[in-house]
Amino acid sequence: MSTAHDLATAVAATRTAGITTPAWAAADPYSDALRTGRGPLFLRRADGWLLPLEVERWCAAADPVDLEVLERCEGAVLDVGCGPGRLVAALAAQGRRVLGIDVSEAAVAQTVRRLGHRERGEGPALLRSVFDPVPGEGGWGTALLMDGNVGIGGDPRALLRRLVQLLVPGGLLIAETVAVDIDERVRVQVVHGSDDRHSAGAPFLWARLGTPALLRHARRAGWRAVGQWTAGGRCFAALRSRSTNSSAEPPKSTAVIRSQRPRNPSADSPVADR
Repeated sequence: MSTAHDLATAVAATRTAGITTPAWAAADPYSDALRTGRGPLFLRRADGWLLPLEVERWCAAADPVDLEVLERCEGAVLDVGCGPGRLVAALAAQGRRVLGIDVSEAAVAQTVRRLGHRERGEGPALLRSVFDPVPGEGGWGTALLMDGNVGIGGDPRALLRRLVQLLVPGGLLIAETVAVDIDERVRVQVVHGSDDRHSAGAPFLWARLGTPALLRHARRAGWRAVGQWTAGGRCFAALRSRSTNSSAEPPKSTAVIRSQRPRNPSADSPVADR
């Protein structure tokens, strides 16, 4: 994807494509939290286990840890599960070609507003599942799975195989992982507040992966690891397709700096057992 015109053309070509929007994407707790920029918001498992969602950080500007990740990006960037668009906005401000996709209409609307576009179709964000048609398939230089978005769909290997299709040969995937060694697939709901059972969204499948689990799935899906690092208490891995011989250098060495917690499910233990 060599020019901004290419990106605009690709977006226009898929603007009216049919998409699959999960029922949870319209869940009032999630949409309301993004509109207000405040939590508390959690993922709740069927057994009552709760995982905090960092709404305030999602809705803030990109922090130093985010910006370090963005410095590693190559070519046009696809932010998968862009949320309210802090990374899309930061990349756009740097003059980078970027597109955010998300299955939440509220998230896409926030991203568009953040960048000053009046209509969803005009800006660098689309209401779209990664498993549906995506603009510029096979032409993205970098894909981002930040803030726990390796959990999308509850099937990490299927997600990784899909991303191979979206990137250029030898393209870069940067994924944020849980800071413990975990490989979990669960059915969860978005809920507002730890005791609120009346404003839960529809159940959906999610996954949580530590770096060892991500690398295991990645090898089987045709990826090779080219870097791992931590920063601000967060863990990241960089991957490339093994189908090409890339001469690009791996991500820069580990830099540990202070920051807030990640946007999506955190790496901490559950905050409540009920």
